[in-house]
Amino acid sequence: MTESLMPTYGRLDIAFTRGEGVWLYDDNDEAYLDALSGIAVCNLGHCHPAVSRAISEQANTLIHTSNIYQVPLQSELATKLTQLSGMSQAFFCNSGAEANEAAIKIARKYGHSKGIDKPVIIVMDNSFHGRTMATLTATGNAKVHAGFEPLLPGFVRVPYNDVDALKMAISHWPEAVAVMLEPVQGEGGIKVPDSDYLDEVRSLCTKAKLLMMLDEVQTGIGRTGNWFAYQQTENALPDVLMLAKGLGNGIPIGACLVSGPAVGILEPGNHGSTFGGNPLVCRAALTVLNTIESSSLLSHVTLMNEQIMAAFKHALGHIEQVQIRSKGFMFGIELPIGCTELVQQALDKRVLINVTADKVIRLLPPLILTADEANKMVSTVSELILTFMAENTVESVA
Repeated sequence: MTESLMPTYGRLDIAFTRGEGVWLYDDNDEAYLDALSGIAVCNLGHCHPAVSRAISEQANTLIHTSNIYQVPLQSELATKLTQLSGMSQAFFCNSGAEANEAAIKIARKYGHSKGIDKPVIIVMDNSFHGRTMATLTATGNAKVHAGFEPLLPGFVRVPYNDVDALKMAISHWPEAVAVMLEPVQGEGGIKVPDSDYLDEVRSLCTKAKLLMMLDEVQTGIGRTGNWFAYQQTENALPDVLMLAKGLGNGIPIGACLVSGPAVGILEPGNHGSTFGGNPLVCRAALTVLNTIESSSLLSHVTLMNEQIMAAFKHALGHIEQVQIRSKGFMFGIELPIGCTELVQQALDKRVLINVTADKVIRLLPPLILTADEANKMVSTVSELILTFMAENTVESVA
């Protein structure tokens, strides 16, 4: 059955047939706690009644017309997102990579408008922005680049969470037009920067007249306990904001929002998307936003983060070689050695997790996770880590 698929994924030997809330069910109707949310996508859990109902109603009304015509639901979604974010305008596409592509095009056109023939975008080590040619070039991971050289010109890389390095890059590259970064590096291992880092980046970009472009594909739509991660700082409103994942709760939609100097850069004919912002995806996204807004989910994420972190520190805090990081419902537990085998071991215990950066257990549970479900996630993952560390003591110390 899988021979006809390109082998682009190292798939686990399991398939799911239905989902409900934080649970997925296999073809034997065995329940699995989804502590990954489809990689930060299903923030409201699987088959949320309001979202499923909206999709069904819209599918029976109108799915697609194209952007040749007015799309009222698209305008409504853009208004909602700009109100929640403080941004000014939105462009809709189909994924996070496409949202980042739009941002890169905005940055380059912004540079050309300033008379810069070869504009440069400053990006971060250890980042992840997608797998298209432009976004994999922007990504700070040599494994993602391998086999796809030559990469695109116009990108300069600096260490993440290093304000001095960013200052040096800005002074060294007069062709710089933008700084592109994640508020929390997700694929890079849940790397959480200093609390004033985004404010510092914002200040540097403003002084140098660079666009500050935030990739909130993974952190956006409530995952960090705010609508957007930059809202946890005082003065970090970006010029370009990229979204996807949780925006559609499983329906493919991406968005690139602009404010300030980024407004008006893209004009008719500069960019587009056949499917972007069609009635179906916009109806789903509006329902997601309205559902979160009418609930206490954002405060729930903040409260549950404290409880989950306390539980992990109680179970694992005595192991010096284990580092635990989090922001909202993004949890990273870094072990001293590679631990990818824990994904299968967790699956055997009916919990879905991920290992990123080879040795960081990444947990991205749905925002609706209850205290009992959180306890199951913490106890299962902690037990696996304790066993793994006990069996690998010699290697981890060496």
